[in-house]
Amino acid sequence: MQHILNSASVFSLIAVEGNFVCLYYYVNVMFTIYIFHFCSLQKKPLSAIIKEVCDGWQLPNHETYALQNADSTNFYITEKNRNNIKNGSILRLTTSPAQMAMQLYERVQSTSLDMKLDALKELANSSRDITFAQEFINLDGITLLVQMVEIAVVLFFCSFGEMLSFTLTAFVELMDHGIISWDTFSVAFIKKIASFVCKSSMDSAVLQRSLAILESMVLNSQDLYQKVAQEITIGQLLPHLQGTDQDIQTYTIAVINALFLKAPEEKRQVHTHIHKHTLHNVIRSTKPINDEMAHQLYMLQVLTFNLLEDRMMTKMDPQDQAQRDIIFELRRIAFDVECESNNSGSIEKRKSMYTRDYKKLGFINHVNPAVDFTQIPPGMLALDNMLYFARHHQDSYIRIVLENSSREDKHECPFGRSSIELTKMLCEILKVGELPSENCHDFHPMFFTHDRSFGEFFCICIQLLNKTWKEMRATSEDFNKVMQVVREQITRALTVKPNSLDQFKSRLQNLSYTEILKIRQSERMNQEDFQSRPILELREKIQPEIMELIKQQRLNRLCEGTCFRKISSRRRQDKFWYCRLSPNHKVLHYGDLEESPQGEVPHDSLQDKLPVADIKAVVTGKDCPHMKEKGALKQNKEVLELAFSILYESDEYLNFIAPDKHEYCMWTDGLNALLGKEMTSEFTRSDLDTLLNMEMKLRLLDLENIQIPEAPPPIPKEPSNYDFVYDCN
Repeated sequence: MQHILNSASVFSLIAVEGNFVCLYYYVNVMFTIYIFHFCSLQKKPLSAIIKEVCDGWQLPNHETYALQNADSTNFYITEKNRNNIKNGSILRLTTSPAQMAMQLYERVQSTSLDMKLDALKELANSSRDITFAQEFINLDGITLLVQMVEIAVVLFFCSFGEMLSFTLTAFVELMDHGIISWDTFSVAFIKKIASFVCKSSMDSAVLQRSLAILESMVLNSQDLYQKVAQEITIGQLLPHLQGTDQDIQTYTIAVINALFLKAPEEKRQVHTHIHKHTLHNVIRSTKPINDEMAHQLYMLQVLTFNLLEDRMMTKMDPQDQAQRDIIFELRRIAFDVECESNNSGSIEKRKSMYTRDYKKLGFINHVNPAVDFTQIPPGMLALDNMLYFARHHQDSYIRIVLENSSREDKHECPFGRSSIELTKMLCEILKVGELPSENCHDFHPMFFTHDRSFGEFFCICIQLLNKTWKEMRATSEDFNKVMQVVREQITRALTVKPNSLDQFKSRLQNLSYTEILKIRQSERMNQEDFQSRPILELREKIQPEIMELIKQQRLNRLCEGTCFRKISSRRRQDKFWYCRLSPNHKVLHYGDLEESPQGEVPHDSLQDKLPVADIKAVVTGKDCPHMKEKGALKQNKEVLELAFSILYESDEYLNFIAPDKHEYCMWTDGLNALLGKEMTSEFTRSDLDTLLNMEMKLRLLDLENIQIPEAPPPIPKEPSNYDFVYDCN
């Protein structure tokens, strides 16, 4: 029997309602079912169940066996995860994880290259299971793999790429469980991994895994960042962006972002060719950009803009002559004046001249404009933008300053004040200084088209502000109104994701003040609010009907179900699970998926279920168990905003991280509706307002009991006279 087990047989238990009721026995094409009376197996220890199975088949040494999922995961069943077994799952009686770990530990050291390769393939696959990983790590298996990598050139002289690829894959999978610290690795190992990345020709699988290891090292250890930064530079990574493999490009940008994120502030700088290579080889590539690449591009965009944070939060010293000289350069360029000598006129005359010019430049403090830059944000960043505009777009700068200085005082658009407030606004729109979000893919291609993209962005927007000021015929009292219109113009233009700064400029041309007024008028018509008492009473009367309609929509959305992503330390290896409500609203069905589904997932493929009657509460944000457990996730504001959990029984819970804000609101509203609680999300308030306004307009048409004729009414007869007509002449 032992011989059959090891060669051509599979022994499997099938799980039904938490019990293992059947043992399947396959030998070649023969099929036999042996029924065991395991009516209370779920109350027995796993070791007792395994012993009973082994005794039934007369297999000795039951402690060397274990139960394993007979699906693509091949995960071992343990006391911790046995409650997660799905109904209908087939379990395989197989070698225990400790025994399997020992066998693979010995086989990967074999002198036979074929045996070594087979063992490494199996190890790479088995290492995804944390139970096996723990046993292999206990044998000091990580050290063994590290040694194999360090002597890779000598060891893998045959089938080098394939063997090294599986070795690195196993290493990555084992480290992904977070059992041991990244700080334990030697400089020799880091040098070897870096050498794989720096080689001009390297197996793509080896290159991918090497880049993944470098990224994890940098992100998980500040000490390792220092060592990695000494071995590899941004310039050595850039050639990998020139290929056609988007996975390698994604890993490359991920490593660049990691180095960027962990670098000390004084060493953070954008490599002059990063945006150039990214634009030409990634963004403008013929291949569509996948979600992970979009996220990494978003990360690069955010980290690039965050370089401006230091200047944004630096106040100007009004007594610093060097800084004041920069302001004087703005005056010199605008009015074409040279620096006056100390003898040119009296001090009072020069001060009067400076004050006059600084007023024309639109500063609030005419005597000492440096005081205007003591506000943070935007601090010195505003002055940087103004100087960039004056130097690189000199004609436009001079035109704006002279044009406004020739207007009446109340109609001039103050360039200095406008630039300071505009810089602050742009920092808010682009979220300068904020950490990147975990799930965001919102990058703008146009910011990769120029090395000084923020400065160019400012130059376009300051000219827009001046144009809008003229269109609004604004006065100094209208300053805040103009800034609101400009913000709306910029944000609306950004929503279309222009591919270049020129396209952005063209989009702004179509968003004139007149067009903004039309858009606002249209939106106001759609959101018209009636405030009279009878109208308010009618709204209050029909509101319960609308809330019931919204409730049914939320429950219907839960019945359709949603695919949720499991958060792991490596985002690219996404794992998914699906949850949906039964049509009778009594049970939640859920289960794991191999990949994101294309459409709804049927109930019968979701083996786990949770009765709605067992739900005790729904918690969100920081109150969720998985937000308390994962320290890294607690620091991620966006993940916190998308997290919610279902609590049931005494200490059991089902954790969710919604794919976006819309799904978060749908699910929290729907679950609260199931529990008879109030739906409080922002989407519910928005839907309520929209549906109420539509219903109000329909009811106020007053069409009840009025028949609409099919034919037009007849033309009345001519009057007998026209004496009622008044002749104006």
